[in-house]
Amino acid sequence: MLTVDSLETAYGVSQVLFGVSLRIDAGQVVTLLGRNGMGKTTTVRSIMGIVRPRAGEVRFLGRPIHGLPSYRVAQTGIGLVPEGRQVFPNLTVRENLVATAANRGGHGDPWTVEKVLDLFPQLAGRQRVLGGALSGGEQQMLAIGRALMTNPRLLILDEATEGLAPLVRTEIWRCLVHLKARGQSILLIDKDVAALARIADRHYILEKGQIVWSGASAELRARADIQHRYLGV
Repeated sequence: MLTVDSLETAYGVSQVLFGVSLRIDAGQVVTLLGRNGMGKTTTVRSIMGIVRPRAGEVRFLGRPIHGLPSYRVAQTGIGLVPEGRQVFPNLTVRENLVATAANRGGHGDPWTVEKVLDLFPQLAGRQRVLGGALSGGEQQMLAIGRALMTNPRLLILDEATEGLAPLVRTEIWRCLVHLKARGQSILLIDKDVAALARIADRHYILEKGQIVWSGASAELRARADIQHRYLGV
């Protein structure tokens, strides 16, 4: 579904990514791991067309997308839940969801406002509340719901549970398990390695802008040395 091949990205003279390659197949949950500052968000921005790579290729559903502007990348069927949530603060919960509603892929069972509210019952009673007045956890639920309203073929979550209370994190993981059961393809960034290993099919670890390890969840759980070397604080 998504193939990233030998991606190199820089901000001015500062190069961040050095030949990053990864792959996501249909229905897979794939994670991108690494300490802060190693290039995870830059990889996401490069995929989404927010920054343009210097070299390499990004293909989605067999089509090159690395030269497209970000809105065109989104229209191909990739939904982004960005780091920091970035909900529309002056729109209500319902308006945030309606604003992004689309079914360009012609899904037979598309996401609707009602389905998103069923997925996140906490939002059901907050439909008329402005996005900026929500708690951090509610904003994250809204950001996920807003991305789902585009009915994406691939969903990308950058820092899925960062800064959230334990109960809210549990709710987000429940949501992701549900999405995986629906066959949703997901690229997931988070720091909770144990939770990621329970849900994901494959993991990639970034170190200084390069993929230094990749493998399945069973391999990651068995490699305490890899976790300590590249993910430990």
